[in-house]
Amino acid sequence: MFVFLSKNKYMISNKYKTTGNRGFFDEQETCQKLSTIGNPLELINEVVDFEIFRNLLESKLLNADKKSNAGAKPYDVVLMFKIMILQRYYGLGDTQIEYQILDRLSFKKFLGLESGDKVPDEKTVWLFRENMTNSGLVEDVFKQFTEFLESKNLIMNEGKMLDASFTVAPRQRNTREESQMIKKGRGDELWNDEPNKKIHKDIDARWTKKNGETFYGYKNHAKVDTKSKFIDKYKVTDASVHDSQPLENLLDEKDEEQDLHADSAYTGEDQEKVISKYKMKNKVHEKGYRNKPLTEEQKMNNREKSRTRARVEHVFGFMEQSMNGLFLKSVGIVRATGIIGLINLTYNLFRYEQVVRLNLLKV
Repeated sequence: MFVFLSKNKYMISNKYKTTGNRGFFDEQETCQKLSTIGNPLELINEVVDFEIFRNLLESKLLNADKKSNAGAKPYDVVLMFKIMILQRYYGLGDTQIEYQILDRLSFKKFLGLESGDKVPDEKTVWLFRENMTNSGLVEDVFKQFTEFLESKNLIMNEGKMLDASFTVAPRQRNTREESQMIKKGRGDELWNDEPNKKIHKDIDARWTKKNGETFYGYKNHAKVDTKSKFIDKYKVTDASVHDSQPLENLLDEKDEEQDLHADSAYTGEDQEKVISKYKMKNKVHEKGYRNKPLTEEQKMNNREKSRTRARVEHVFGFMEQSMNGLFLKSVGIVRATGIIGLINLTYNLFRYEQVVRLNLLKV
């Protein structure tokens, strides 16, 4: 029912709840409702002390030789680092993360911002990530948090699992001749007379096929602790690199005497030599060959191994579902390595929150 006021203007009658009112305690009530429903950002803030990263971030990112405090002050490095985690958890680009911080109360609370505080713009976010990537800081921060997990006895070292997952990159629109040159490793010779075009061309990503599906981009090769499901080491390659190729890069002396679980992609003489070199117990799935299929005993052994190896799927499943998919909006393997490193770190941070909250490993 409407009450007529004037031409083309109506006032809704009082049959509905009123809207447009603002109360003094509205924000507090909203935060309480978010907590009741379940706010993952609040949960992780309660468990993870992001200040543990401050010294490392400041040592790599702040200019220690600056002789004057003149000029604009930078945004706090821990705040900017937490924005990196927000981006990876919600799968947001630089423009969207700026918008969402301005728009969402839960983001502001996670970052420790009040409504009147200035929010870093998309260029500031991009530059911070570039500096983290180019300085090798992503790998350093990942290693620092891994050492923190080890200090809490959460890297159990009772077995390791290996697997790789595709990270999709923006598809390129190249000619056949350009694609051939890129495949031969001569991509740097292209588009030199068109610098604006060249900076948007990814000459590191590659095409590959798996199980009849075609992928373009990169691979995230991860070594995962069997019991705790934390990633303790990773290697980024283009998508065409076989899963087993980075094996040497993933294993180390700390893995000695542990079981190594992986699917049949990690079988072969070269792989067995690497596994033996690090004195690991080979629990890799056996593989059948033409005219030499697996025996029933081998199939039974593989099924038994799968009970453990399948746990690694939980890691990539969390990334794809809870972290809004594995995809990139960047160009080149250097940036891909930085972003994938942040994806792995973000997974470990949220896994840690889950372990602590549910007391899964008797922390």
